[in-house]
Amino acid sequence: MLTSLRLGAFGVVDEADLELGPGMTVLTGETGAGKTMLVSGLGHLLGARADAGIVRRGRDKAIVEGRWRLTGPLLDRVRDLGGEADEDEVVTLRQVSAQGRSRAVVGGAGVPVSALADLLGETATIHGQLGQTRLSTAERQREVLDAYAQPAELDRYRKAYQERRDAAAELAQLKDRAMERAREEDLLRFGLSEIEEVAPQAGEDDALAAEQTRLMDLDELRRLAALAQGGLSGSEDDYTAPSAVALLGEARKALTSLAERDPAAESLAARAVEVGMLAADLAADVAGYADDLVADPLRLEAVGERRAQLAALTRKYGPTLGDVLAWAEDATTRLERLESSDGRIDQLTHDIARLDRELEADALAISEARHRAAEELEERVKSELTALAMPHAVLRFCLEEAPLGPHGADRIELLFTANPGSAPAPLGKVASGGELSRVRLALEVVLADRTSGHTFVFDEVDAGVGGAVGLEIGRRLQRLAATSQVIVVTHLAQVAAFADAHFVVAKASDGQVTTSDVRSLGADERAAELARMMGGESSSATALEHAAELLARAGIPVRSSGGADWSPRPSRT
Repeated sequence: MLTSLRLGAFGVVDEADLELGPGMTVLTGETGAGKTMLVSGLGHLLGARADAGIVRRGRDKAIVEGRWRLTGPLLDRVRDLGGEADEDEVVTLRQVSAQGRSRAVVGGAGVPVSALADLLGETATIHGQLGQTRLSTAERQREVLDAYAQPAELDRYRKAYQERRDAAAELAQLKDRAMERAREEDLLRFGLSEIEEVAPQAGEDDALAAEQTRLMDLDELRRLAALAQGGLSGSEDDYTAPSAVALLGEARKALTSLAERDPAAESLAARAVEVGMLAADLAADVAGYADDLVADPLRLEAVGERRAQLAALTRKYGPTLGDVLAWAEDATTRLERLESSDGRIDQLTHDIARLDRELEADALAISEARHRAAEELEERVKSELTALAMPHAVLRFCLEEAPLGPHGADRIELLFTANPGSAPAPLGKVASGGELSRVRLALEVVLADRTSGHTFVFDEVDAGVGGAVGLEIGRRLQRLAATSQVIVVTHLAQVAAFADAHFVVAKASDGQVTTSDVRSLGADERAAELARMMGGESSSATALEHAAELLARAGIPVRSSGGADWSPRPSRT
Protein backbone atom coordinates (compact mmCIF):
# COMPACT_ATOMS: atom_id res chain seq x y z
CA MET A 1 0.00 0.00 0.00
CA LEU A 2 1.15 3.52 -0.78
CA THR A 3 1.14 5.52 2.47
CA SER A 4 2.48 8.83 1.17
CA LEU A 5 3.39 10.50 -2.10
CA ARG A 6 5.54 13.62 -2.42
CA LEU A 7 6.27 15.58 -5.59
CA GLY A 8 8.78 18.38 -5.95
CA ALA A 9 9.25 20.63 -9.00
CA PHE A 10 7.25 18.11 -11.03
CA GLY A 11 5.56 19.89 -13.94
CA VAL A 12 3.08 22.44 -12.65
CA VAL A 13 3.36 20.99 -9.14
CA ASP A 14 5.90 22.93 -7.10
CA GLU A 15 5.45 20.94 -3.89
CA ALA A 16 2.77 18.39 -3.05
CA ASP A 17 2.57 15.97 -0.15
CA LEU A 18 -0.27 13.44 0.08
CA GLU A 19 -0.79 11.24 3.11
CA LEU A 20 -2.67 8.19 1.86
CA GLY A 21 -4.46 5.38 3.61
CA PRO A 22 -6.40 2.23 2.77
CA GLY A 23 -9.72 2.33 1.01
CA MET A 24 -10.62 4.71 -1.77
CA THR A 25 -8.96 8.10 -2.36
CA VAL A 26 -10.10 10.55 -5.05
CA LEU A 27 -8.34 13.49 -6.69
CA THR A 28 -10.55 16.17 -8.19
CA GLY A 29 -10.15 19.68 -9.54
CA GLU A 30 -10.75 21.88 -12.56
CA THR A 31 -9.65 20.61 -15.97
CA GLY A 32 -5.95 21.38 -16.43
CA ALA A 33 -5.37 21.90 -12.71
CA GLY A 34 -2.67 19.21 -12.65
CA LYS A 35 -4.44 16.10 -11.36
CA THR A 36 -2.76 13.94 -13.99
CA MET A 37 0.64 15.20 -12.79
CA LEU A 38 0.12 13.22 -9.59
CA VAL A 39 -0.63 10.08 -11.57
CA SER A 40 2.35 10.80 -13.82
CA GLY A 41 4.56 11.17 -10.74
CA LEU A 42 3.43 7.80 -9.46
CA GLY A 43 4.05 6.43 -12.95
CA HIS A 44 7.68 7.53 -12.69
CA LEU A 45 8.01 5.43 -9.54
CA LEU A 46 6.66 2.53 -11.57
CA GLY A 47 9.33 2.99 -14.24
CA ALA A 48 7.92 5.53 -16.69
CA ARG A 49 10.50 6.91 -19.11
CA ALA A 50 12.26 10.02 -17.82
CA ASP A 51 11.68 13.27 -19.69
CA ALA A 52 13.49 16.51 -18.89
CA GLY A 53 10.26 18.33 -19.80
CA ILE A 54 8.64 17.33 -16.51
CA VAL A 55 11.16 19.39 -14.51
CA ARG A 56 9.55 22.61 -13.39
CA ARG A 57 10.93 25.69 -15.14
CA GLY A 58 13.75 27.29 -13.19
CA ARG A 59 14.48 24.14 -11.15
CA ASP A 60 17.36 21.71 -11.64
CA LYS A 61 15.49 18.47 -10.93
CA ALA A 62 12.09 16.91 -10.34
CA ILE A 63 11.57 14.50 -7.45
CA VAL A 64 8.90 11.89 -6.74
CA GLU A 65 9.04 10.10 -3.41
CA GLY A 66 6.71 7.31 -2.34
CA ARG A 67 6.48 5.50 0.98
CA TRP A 68 5.13 1.96 0.68
CA ARG A 69 3.98 -0.66 3.15
CA LEU A 70 5.24 -3.94 1.71
CA THR A 71 4.86 -7.62 2.53
CA GLY A 72 7.57 -10.15 3.44
CA PRO A 73 8.70 -11.32 -0.05
CA LEU A 74 8.87 -7.75 -1.35
CA LEU A 75 10.80 -6.64 1.73
CA ASP A 76 13.29 -9.45 1.02
CA ARG A 77 13.73 -8.08 -2.49
CA VAL A 78 14.36 -4.60 -1.07
CA ARG A 79 17.16 -6.04 1.06
CA ASP A 80 18.53 -7.93 -1.94
CA LEU A 81 18.79 -4.56 -3.71
CA GLY A 82 20.79 -3.20 -0.77
CA GLY A 83 17.93 -1.13 0.66
CA GLU A 84 16.60 -0.87 4.19
CA ALA A 85 13.06 -0.82 5.55
CA ASP A 86 11.57 0.97 8.54
CA GLU A 87 9.70 -2.03 9.92
CA ASP A 88 7.43 -2.82 6.94
CA GLU A 89 7.70 0.57 5.20
CA VAL A 90 10.11 1.41 2.40
CA VAL A 91 10.86 4.80 0.87
CA THR A 92 11.32 4.89 -2.90
CA LEU A 93 12.60 7.85 -4.90
CA ARG A 94 12.79 8.80 -8.55
CA GLN A 95 14.74 11.89 -9.56
CA VAL A 96 14.92 13.43 -13.05
CA SER A 97 17.41 16.21 -13.80
CA ALA A 98 16.83 19.14 -16.13
CA GLN A 99 19.24 17.39 -18.53
CA GLY A 100 17.04 14.28 -18.59
CA ARG A 101 19.24 12.09 -16.41
CA SER A 102 17.34 9.74 -14.14
CA ARG A 103 18.10 8.26 -10.72
CA ALA A 104 16.19 5.69 -8.66
CA VAL A 105 16.49 4.85 -4.96
CA VAL A 106 14.94 2.02 -2.93
CA GLY A 107 15.31 2.08 0.84
CA GLY A 108 18.27 4.46 0.60
CA ALA A 109 20.14 2.38 -2.00
CA GLY A 110 20.66 3.52 -5.57
CA VAL A 111 19.21 0.99 -8.04
CA PRO A 112 18.48 0.81 -11.78
CA VAL A 113 15.10 2.23 -12.76
CA SER A 114 14.14 -1.22 -14.06
CA ALA A 115 14.70 -2.70 -10.58
CA LEU A 116 12.44 -0.05 -9.03
CA ALA A 117 9.78 -0.76 -11.68
CA ASP A 118 9.96 -4.53 -11.12
CA LEU A 119 9.61 -4.12 -7.37
CA LEU A 120 6.66 -1.71 -7.34
CA GLY A 121 5.01 -3.27 -10.40
CA GLU A 122 3.97 -6.18 -8.18
CA THR A 123 2.16 -3.95 -5.70
CA ALA A 124 0.68 -1.14 -7.82
CA THR A 125 -1.05 -0.78 -11.20
CA ILE A 126 -2.02 2.39 -13.05
CA HIS A 127 -5.08 2.29 -15.30
CA GLY A 128 -5.27 5.19 -17.71
CA GLN A 129 -6.34 5.70 -21.30
CA LEU A 130 -3.33 3.63 -22.34
CA GLY A 131 -4.63 0.82 -20.16
CA GLN A 132 -7.94 0.88 -22.00
CA THR A 133 -6.09 0.64 -25.30
CA ARG A 134 -3.95 -2.23 -24.00
CA LEU A 135 -7.09 -4.14 -23.02
CA SER A 136 -7.72 -4.44 -26.74
CA THR A 137 -4.52 -6.45 -27.23
CA ALA A 138 -4.39 -10.25 -27.26
CA GLU A 139 -1.57 -10.22 -24.71
CA ARG A 140 -3.54 -8.24 -22.12
CA GLN A 141 -6.67 -10.30 -22.73
CA ARG A 142 -4.70 -13.48 -22.04
CA GLU A 143 -3.25 -11.89 -18.87
CA VAL A 144 -6.78 -11.05 -17.66
CA LEU A 145 -8.05 -14.57 -18.23
CA ASP A 146 -5.00 -16.13 -16.58
CA ALA A 147 -5.31 -13.77 -13.60
CA TYR A 148 -8.76 -15.24 -13.02
CA ALA A 149 -8.04 -18.84 -14.00
CA GLN A 150 -4.68 -19.04 -12.19
CA PRO A 151 -3.66 -22.34 -13.88
CA ALA A 152 -1.41 -24.26 -11.50
CA GLU A 153 0.70 -25.57 -14.40
CA LEU A 154 1.39 -22.19 -16.01
CA ASP A 155 4.66 -21.31 -14.23
CA ARG A 156 6.05 -24.80 -14.81
CA TYR A 157 4.98 -24.64 -18.45
CA ARG A 158 6.73 -21.30 -19.01
CA LYS A 159 9.98 -22.58 -17.51
CA ALA A 160 9.82 -25.77 -19.57
CA TYR A 161 9.04 -23.80 -22.72
CA GLN A 162 12.10 -21.60 -22.20
CA GLU A 163 14.23 -24.69 -21.52
CA ARG A 164 12.94 -26.33 -24.71
CA ARG A 165 13.60 -23.20 -26.75
CA ASP A 166 17.18 -23.00 -25.46
CA ALA A 167 17.75 -26.70 -26.17
CA ALA A 168 16.31 -26.39 -29.68
CA ALA A 169 18.52 -23.39 -30.44
CA GLU A 170 21.62 -25.26 -29.25
CA LEU A 171 20.65 -28.36 -31.23
CA ALA A 172 20.08 -26.34 -34.41
CA GLN A 173 23.44 -24.68 -33.98
CA LEU A 174 25.19 -28.03 -33.48
CA LYS A 175 23.55 -29.51 -36.56
CA ASP A 176 24.19 -26.44 -38.70
CA ARG A 177 27.87 -26.55 -37.78
CA ALA A 178 28.31 -30.31 -38.24
CA MET A 179 30.45 -29.98 -41.39
CA GLU A 180 32.41 -27.12 -39.90
CA ARG A 181 33.10 -29.19 -36.78
CA ALA A 182 34.25 -32.15 -38.90
CA ARG A 183 36.71 -29.94 -40.76
CA GLU A 184 37.96 -28.45 -37.52
CA GLU A 185 38.41 -31.91 -35.98
CA ASP A 186 40.53 -33.03 -38.96
CA LEU A 187 42.74 -29.96 -38.72
CA LEU A 188 43.22 -30.39 -34.98
CA ARG A 189 44.07 -34.08 -35.33
CA PHE A 190 46.57 -33.35 -38.10
CA GLY A 191 48.25 -30.63 -36.06
CA LEU A 192 48.44 -32.77 -32.95
CA SER A 193 49.90 -35.69 -34.92
CA GLU A 194 52.61 -33.40 -36.35
CA ILE A 195 53.53 -32.14 -32.91
CA GLU A 196 53.39 -35.62 -31.39
CA GLU A 197 55.71 -36.96 -34.10
CA VAL A 198 58.34 -34.30 -33.35
CA ALA A 199 57.72 -34.55 -29.58
CA PRO A 200 59.23 -31.18 -28.63
CA GLN A 201 60.32 -30.52 -25.05
CA ALA A 202 59.95 -27.25 -23.20
CA GLY A 203 63.09 -25.09 -23.61
CA GLU A 204 64.59 -27.47 -26.15
CA ASP A 205 64.89 -24.84 -28.89
CA ASP A 206 67.03 -22.52 -26.74
CA ALA A 207 69.31 -25.37 -25.65
CA LEU A 208 69.80 -26.57 -29.23
CA ALA A 209 70.56 -23.06 -30.46
CA ALA A 210 73.30 -22.71 -27.83
CA GLU A 211 74.73 -26.14 -28.68
CA GLN A 212 74.78 -25.43 -32.41
CA THR A 213 76.56 -22.14 -31.87
CA ARG A 214 79.18 -23.93 -29.73
CA LEU A 215 79.80 -26.63 -32.34
CA MET A 216 80.03 -24.16 -35.22
CA ASP A 217 82.47 -21.84 -33.36
CA LEU A 218 84.75 -24.64 -32.15
CA ASP A 219 88.04 -23.24 -33.57
CA GLU A 220 87.49 -19.80 -32.08
CA LEU A 221 86.50 -21.33 -28.75
CA ARG A 222 89.72 -23.39 -28.72
CA ARG A 223 91.85 -20.32 -29.49
CA LEU A 224 90.25 -18.30 -26.71
CA ALA A 225 90.53 -21.18 -24.24
CA ALA A 226 94.24 -21.64 -25.07
CA LEU A 227 94.86 -17.93 -24.63
CA ALA A 228 93.14 -17.98 -21.23
CA GLN A 229 94.99 -21.13 -20.18
CA GLY A 230 98.36 -19.59 -21.14
CA GLY A 231 97.62 -16.49 -19.10
CA LEU A 232 96.70 -18.59 -16.09
CA SER A 233 99.21 -21.49 -16.26
CA GLY A 234 101.89 -20.32 -18.69
CA SER A 235 102.93 -21.62 -22.09
CA GLU A 236 104.27 -25.13 -22.70
CA ASP A 237 106.49 -23.73 -25.48
CA ASP A 238 108.01 -20.89 -23.38
CA TYR A 239 108.82 -21.77 -19.79
CA THR A 240 109.95 -18.19 -19.12
CA ALA A 241 106.60 -16.62 -20.04
CA PRO A 242 104.85 -15.19 -16.97
CA SER A 243 101.61 -16.80 -15.69
CA ALA A 244 99.01 -15.74 -13.18
CA VAL A 245 99.45 -18.87 -11.08
CA ALA A 246 103.22 -18.41 -10.88
CA LEU A 247 103.01 -14.73 -10.09
CA LEU A 248 100.41 -15.34 -7.41
CA GLY A 249 102.70 -18.02 -5.94
CA GLU A 250 105.51 -15.53 -5.60
CA ALA A 251 103.14 -12.96 -4.07
CA ARG A 252 101.90 -15.57 -1.57
CA LYS A 253 105.48 -16.41 -0.50
CA ALA A 254 106.36 -12.73 -0.02
CA LEU A 255 103.23 -12.04 2.04
CA THR A 256 103.83 -15.12 4.15
CA SER A 257 107.32 -13.92 5.01
CA LEU A 258 105.90 -10.47 5.70
CA ALA A 259 103.31 -11.92 8.08
CA GLU A 260 106.02 -13.79 10.00
CA ARG A 261 107.74 -10.44 10.65
CA ASP A 262 104.57 -8.34 11.11
CA PRO A 263 101.35 -9.92 12.48
CA ALA A 264 99.36 -7.04 10.92
CA ALA A 265 100.02 -8.61 7.47
CA GLU A 266 98.57 -12.04 8.39
CA SER A 267 95.23 -11.28 6.75
CA LEU A 268 96.98 -10.28 3.54
CA ALA A 269 98.89 -13.54 3.47
CA ALA A 270 95.66 -15.50 4.04
CA ARG A 271 93.96 -13.71 1.16
CA ALA A 272 96.95 -14.40 -1.10
CA VAL A 273 96.63 -18.11 -0.32
CA GLU A 274 92.89 -17.96 -1.15
CA VAL A 275 93.46 -16.11 -4.44
CA GLY A 276 96.21 -18.55 -5.42
CA MET A 277 93.90 -21.51 -4.86
CA LEU A 278 91.13 -19.87 -6.89
CA ALA A 279 93.55 -19.17 -9.73
CA ALA A 280 94.74 -22.76 -9.70
CA ASP A 281 91.15 -24.06 -9.75
CA LEU A 282 90.27 -21.71 -12.59
CA ALA A 283 93.30 -22.87 -14.57
CA ALA A 284 92.25 -26.49 -14.11
CA ASP A 285 88.67 -25.77 -15.19
CA VAL A 286 89.84 -23.91 -18.32
CA ALA A 287 92.04 -26.86 -19.18
CA GLY A 288 89.11 -29.22 -18.75
CA TYR A 289 86.89 -26.98 -20.90
CA ALA A 290 89.55 -26.97 -23.63
CA ASP A 291 89.78 -30.76 -23.50
CA ASP A 292 86.00 -31.01 -24.06
CA LEU A 293 86.15 -28.92 -27.22
CA VAL A 294 86.14 -31.90 -29.56
CA ALA A 295 84.87 -31.52 -33.12
CA ASP A 296 81.67 -33.58 -33.79
CA PRO A 297 80.33 -33.05 -37.34
CA LEU A 298 77.63 -35.71 -36.91
CA ARG A 299 76.25 -34.04 -33.78
CA LEU A 300 76.29 -30.66 -35.53
CA GLU A 301 74.28 -32.12 -38.38
CA ALA A 302 71.83 -33.77 -35.98
CA VAL A 303 71.31 -30.51 -34.08
CA GLY A 304 70.64 -28.66 -37.32
CA GLU A 305 68.07 -31.22 -38.40
CA ARG A 306 66.34 -31.12 -35.01
CA ARG A 307 66.17 -27.33 -35.08
CA ALA A 308 64.66 -27.49 -38.57
CA GLN A 309 61.92 -29.82 -37.26
CA LEU A 310 61.14 -27.45 -34.41
CA ALA A 311 61.16 -24.44 -36.76
CA ALA A 312 58.53 -26.17 -38.93
CA LEU A 313 56.27 -26.37 -35.87
CA THR A 314 56.81 -22.75 -34.82
CA ARG A 315 55.91 -21.56 -38.33
CA LYS A 316 52.49 -23.22 -38.01
CA TYR A 317 51.54 -23.23 -34.37
CA GLY A 318 53.26 -20.31 -32.64
CA PRO A 319 56.33 -18.07 -32.67
CA THR A 320 58.04 -20.01 -29.87
CA LEU A 321 58.20 -23.63 -28.80
CA GLY A 322 56.25 -22.68 -25.68
CA ASP A 323 53.46 -21.37 -27.92
CA VAL A 324 53.47 -24.65 -29.86
CA LEU A 325 53.07 -26.67 -26.67
CA ALA A 326 50.26 -24.34 -25.49
CA TRP A 327 48.48 -24.77 -28.86
CA ALA A 328 48.71 -28.54 -28.50
CA GLU A 329 47.15 -28.39 -25.03
CA ASP A 330 44.30 -26.13 -26.19
CA ALA A 331 43.76 -28.25 -29.31
CA THR A 332 43.45 -31.40 -27.20
CA THR A 333 40.77 -29.77 -25.04
CA ARG A 334 38.93 -28.39 -28.07
CA LEU A 335 39.03 -31.77 -29.84
CA GLU A 336 37.56 -33.49 -26.81
CA ARG A 337 34.74 -30.94 -26.78
CA LEU A 338 34.07 -31.37 -30.49
CA GLU A 339 34.12 -35.15 -30.24
CA SER A 340 31.51 -34.90 -27.47
CA SER A 341 29.15 -32.93 -29.76
CA ASP A 342 27.58 -36.08 -31.16
CA GLY A 343 26.74 -37.18 -27.65
CA ARG A 344 25.38 -33.70 -26.90
CA ILE A 345 23.16 -33.87 -29.99
CA ASP A 346 21.71 -37.17 -28.79
CA GLN A 347 21.13 -35.73 -25.30
CA LEU A 348 19.44 -32.60 -26.65
CA THR A 349 17.22 -34.63 -28.96
CA HIS A 350 16.14 -36.76 -26.00
CA ASP A 351 15.54 -33.68 -23.80
CA ILE A 352 13.44 -31.95 -26.44
CA ALA A 353 11.26 -35.02 -26.91
CA ARG A 354 10.73 -35.21 -23.13
CA LEU A 355 9.93 -31.51 -22.87
CA ASP A 356 7.47 -31.73 -25.75
CA ARG A 357 5.54 -34.41 -23.91
CA GLU A 358 5.52 -32.36 -20.71
CA LEU A 359 4.51 -29.18 -22.53
CA GLU A 360 1.65 -30.87 -24.34
CA ALA A 361 0.28 -32.29 -21.08
CA ASP A 362 0.58 -28.96 -19.23
CA ALA A 363 -0.82 -26.99 -22.18
CA LEU A 364 -3.91 -29.23 -22.18
CA ALA A 365 -4.40 -28.67 -18.44
CA ILE A 366 -3.91 -24.91 -18.84
CA SER A 367 -6.39 -24.79 -21.71
CA GLU A 368 -9.02 -26.68 -19.69
CA ALA A 369 -8.56 -24.27 -16.78
CA ARG A 370 -8.92 -21.30 -19.11
CA HIS A 371 -12.13 -22.64 -20.66
CA ARG A 372 -13.65 -23.20 -17.23
CA ALA A 373 -12.56 -19.77 -16.02
CA ALA A 374 -13.76 -18.03 -19.20
CA GLU A 375 -17.34 -19.20 -18.70
CA GLU A 376 -17.40 -18.14 -15.06
CA LEU A 377 -15.65 -14.81 -15.73
CA GLU A 378 -18.05 -13.97 -18.58
CA GLU A 379 -21.05 -14.44 -16.31
CA ARG A 380 -19.60 -12.40 -13.46
CA VAL A 381 -18.54 -9.56 -15.76
CA LYS A 382 -22.00 -9.57 -17.37
CA SER A 383 -23.54 -8.95 -13.94
CA GLU A 384 -21.17 -6.05 -13.36
CA LEU A 385 -21.87 -4.54 -16.78
CA THR A 386 -25.61 -4.79 -16.17
CA ALA A 387 -25.17 -2.75 -13.00
CA LEU A 388 -23.11 -0.26 -15.05
CA ALA A 389 -26.11 0.45 -17.31
CA MET A 390 -25.10 -2.04 -20.00
CA PRO A 391 -27.78 -4.71 -19.48
CA HIS A 392 -27.41 -6.21 -22.95
CA ALA A 393 -23.63 -6.25 -23.04
CA VAL A 394 -21.94 -9.55 -23.75
CA LEU A 395 -18.25 -10.17 -23.11
CA ARG A 396 -16.91 -13.47 -24.42
CA PHE A 397 -13.49 -15.07 -24.39
CA CYS A 398 -12.91 -16.86 -27.65
CA LEU A 399 -10.30 -19.62 -27.22
CA GLU A 400 -8.92 -21.43 -30.23
CA GLU A 401 -6.28 -24.12 -30.40
CA ALA A 402 -2.86 -22.80 -31.43
CA PRO A 403 0.69 -24.16 -31.70
CA LEU A 404 2.62 -24.38 -28.45
CA GLY A 405 3.79 -20.92 -27.46
CA PRO A 406 5.39 -19.29 -24.42
CA HIS A 407 2.04 -19.15 -22.57
CA GLY A 408 0.33 -22.33 -23.70
CA ALA A 409 -1.48 -23.57 -26.77
CA ASP A 410 -4.44 -21.16 -26.90
CA ARG A 411 -5.22 -18.19 -29.12
CA ILE A 412 -7.36 -15.89 -26.95
CA GLU A 413 -9.55 -13.04 -28.19
CA LEU A 414 -12.00 -10.96 -26.19
CA LEU A 415 -15.27 -10.38 -28.06
CA PHE A 416 -17.84 -7.77 -27.09
CA THR A 417 -21.20 -6.39 -28.00
CA ALA A 418 -23.26 -3.79 -26.17
CA ASN A 419 -26.45 -4.23 -28.17
CA PRO A 420 -28.97 -7.07 -28.32
CA GLY A 421 -29.03 -8.92 -31.62
CA SER A 422 -25.46 -7.94 -32.51
CA ALA A 423 -22.87 -10.67 -32.78
CA PRO A 424 -19.87 -10.18 -30.49
CA ALA A 425 -16.82 -8.76 -32.31
CA PRO A 426 -13.24 -7.97 -31.23
CA LEU A 427 -13.37 -5.61 -28.24
CA GLY A 428 -10.90 -3.08 -29.63
CA LYS A 429 -12.91 -2.65 -32.83
CA VAL A 430 -16.44 -2.24 -31.51
CA ALA A 431 -16.24 -0.74 -28.00
CA SER A 432 -16.35 3.01 -27.45
CA GLY A 433 -14.15 4.79 -24.92
CA GLY A 434 -16.89 4.78 -22.30
CA GLU A 435 -17.66 1.12 -22.92
CA LEU A 436 -13.99 0.22 -22.63
CA SER A 437 -13.84 2.07 -19.31
CA ARG A 438 -16.75 0.10 -17.93
CA VAL A 439 -15.50 -3.24 -19.26
CA ARG A 440 -12.13 -2.61 -17.70
CA LEU A 441 -13.68 -1.62 -14.35
CA ALA A 442 -15.95 -4.66 -14.37
CA LEU A 443 -12.98 -6.92 -14.95
CA GLU A 444 -10.95 -5.27 -12.19
CA VAL A 445 -13.79 -5.62 -9.67
CA VAL A 446 -14.18 -9.32 -10.47
CA LEU A 447 -10.44 -9.95 -10.45
CA ALA A 448 -10.12 -8.15 -7.11
CA ASP A 449 -11.47 -11.30 -5.47
CA ARG A 450 -8.23 -13.00 -6.54
CA THR A 451 -5.91 -10.09 -5.63
CA SER A 452 -5.87 -8.33 -2.25
CA GLY A 453 -3.56 -5.69 -0.86
CA HIS A 454 -2.84 -4.21 -4.29
CA THR A 455 -2.78 -0.49 -5.13
CA PHE A 456 -4.95 0.42 -8.12
CA VAL A 457 -4.74 3.88 -9.68
CA PHE A 458 -7.55 4.85 -12.06
CA ASP A 459 -7.00 7.93 -14.20
CA GLU A 460 -10.43 9.14 -15.35
CA VAL A 461 -11.98 5.67 -15.35
CA ASP A 462 -15.32 7.46 -15.74
CA ALA A 463 -14.43 9.00 -19.12
CA GLY A 464 -17.46 9.04 -21.40
CA VAL A 465 -20.05 8.19 -18.73
CA GLY A 466 -22.11 10.09 -16.23
CA GLY A 467 -25.29 10.18 -14.15
CA ALA A 468 -26.49 6.88 -12.78
CA VAL A 469 -23.62 5.02 -14.43
CA GLY A 470 -21.23 7.23 -12.46
CA LEU A 471 -22.91 6.12 -9.23
CA GLU A 472 -22.45 2.48 -10.16
CA ILE A 473 -18.80 3.08 -11.04
CA GLY A 474 -18.36 4.71 -7.65
CA ARG A 475 -19.98 1.76 -5.90
CA ARG A 476 -17.71 -0.72 -7.70
CA LEU A 477 -14.61 1.27 -6.93
CA GLN A 478 -15.72 1.37 -3.30
CA ARG A 479 -16.18 -2.39 -3.37
CA LEU A 480 -12.75 -2.86 -4.90
CA ALA A 481 -11.35 -0.64 -2.14
CA ALA A 482 -12.58 -3.11 0.48
CA THR A 483 -9.64 -5.42 -0.35
CA SER A 484 -7.22 -3.10 -2.15
CA GLN A 485 -6.07 0.49 -2.06
CA VAL A 486 -7.83 2.51 -4.78
CA ILE A 487 -6.74 5.97 -5.99
CA VAL A 488 -9.01 7.65 -8.53
CA VAL A 489 -8.68 10.80 -10.64
CA THR A 490 -12.25 11.77 -11.56
CA HIS A 491 -14.45 14.54 -12.94
CA LEU A 492 -17.65 12.91 -11.70
CA ALA A 493 -19.14 13.86 -8.36
CA GLN A 494 -21.04 10.58 -8.44
CA VAL A 495 -17.70 8.74 -8.26
CA ALA A 496 -15.98 11.11 -5.84
CA ALA A 497 -18.78 10.77 -3.30
CA PHE A 498 -17.77 7.18 -2.51
CA ALA A 499 -14.22 8.03 -1.48
CA ASP A 500 -12.83 7.55 2.00
CA ALA A 501 -10.43 10.48 1.42
CA HIS A 502 -10.72 13.41 -0.96
CA PHE A 503 -7.94 15.64 -2.32
CA VAL A 504 -8.56 18.65 -4.51
CA VAL A 505 -6.02 20.04 -6.98
CA ALA A 506 -6.21 23.80 -7.58
CA LYS A 507 -4.29 25.88 -10.10
CA ALA A 508 -3.00 29.40 -9.50
CA SER A 509 -1.05 31.77 -11.73
CA ASP A 510 0.74 35.08 -11.21
CA GLY A 511 0.74 35.78 -14.92
CA GLN A 512 4.16 34.25 -15.45
CA VAL A 513 4.24 30.97 -13.55
CA THR A 514 1.39 28.51 -13.08
CA THR A 515 1.36 26.41 -9.91
CA SER A 516 -0.88 23.55 -8.80
CA ASP A 517 -1.62 22.98 -5.14
CA VAL A 518 -3.02 19.83 -3.52
CA ARG A 519 -4.91 19.75 -0.26
CA SER A 520 -7.08 17.34 1.65
CA LEU A 521 -10.78 18.19 2.10
CA GLY A 522 -12.67 17.92 5.33
CA ALA A 523 -16.15 16.42 5.44
CA ASP A 524 -18.07 19.68 4.93
CA GLU A 525 -15.63 20.86 2.25
CA ARG A 526 -16.33 17.71 0.29
CA ALA A 527 -19.95 18.72 -0.16
CA ALA A 528 -18.89 22.06 -1.62
CA GLU A 529 -16.44 20.36 -4.01
CA LEU A 530 -19.08 17.88 -5.16
CA ALA A 531 -21.47 20.77 -5.75
CA ARG A 532 -18.86 22.48 -7.91
CA MET A 533 -18.22 19.27 -9.86
CA MET A 534 -21.92 18.97 -10.65
CA GLY A 535 -21.82 22.39 -12.31
CA GLY A 536 -23.48 24.31 -9.52
CA GLU A 537 -22.29 27.04 -7.22
CA SER A 538 -20.39 25.64 -4.27
CA SER A 539 -22.48 27.83 -1.94
CA SER A 540 -25.83 27.14 -3.65
CA ALA A 541 -28.28 25.47 -1.28
CA THR A 542 -29.72 23.34 -4.10
CA ALA A 543 -26.29 22.19 -5.24
CA LEU A 544 -25.27 21.46 -1.67
CA GLU A 545 -28.44 19.45 -1.07
CA HIS A 546 -27.69 17.41 -4.18
CA ALA A 547 -24.11 16.89 -2.97
CA ALA A 548 -25.46 15.86 0.43
CA GLU A 549 -27.68 13.30 -1.23
CA LEU A 550 -24.70 11.83 -3.10
CA LEU A 551 -22.68 11.58 0.10
CA ALA A 552 -25.59 10.00 1.90
CA ARG A 553 -25.91 7.38 -0.84
CA ALA A 554 -22.24 6.64 -0.34
CA GLY A 555 -22.80 6.35 3.41
CA ILE A 556 -20.93 9.59 4.25
CA PRO A 557 -23.45 12.10 5.75
CA VAL A 558 -22.16 15.65 6.26
CA ARG A 559 -24.16 18.09 8.34
CA SER A 560 -23.62 21.41 9.97
CA SER A 561 -23.20 21.73 13.70
CA GLY A 562 -26.96 22.43 13.97
CA GLY A 563 -27.74 19.02 12.52
CA ALA A 564 -30.40 20.24 10.07
CA ASP A 565 -28.93 22.44 7.35
CA TRP A 566 -25.89 22.13 5.14
CA SER A 567 -23.39 24.91 5.74
CA PRO A 568 -20.08 23.92 4.17
CA ARG A 569 -17.09 26.21 4.12
CA PRO A 570 -16.55 27.86 0.73
CA SER A 571 -14.27 25.94 -1.55
CA ARG A 572 -10.80 27.45 -1.98
CA THR A 573 -10.39 25.97 -5.46
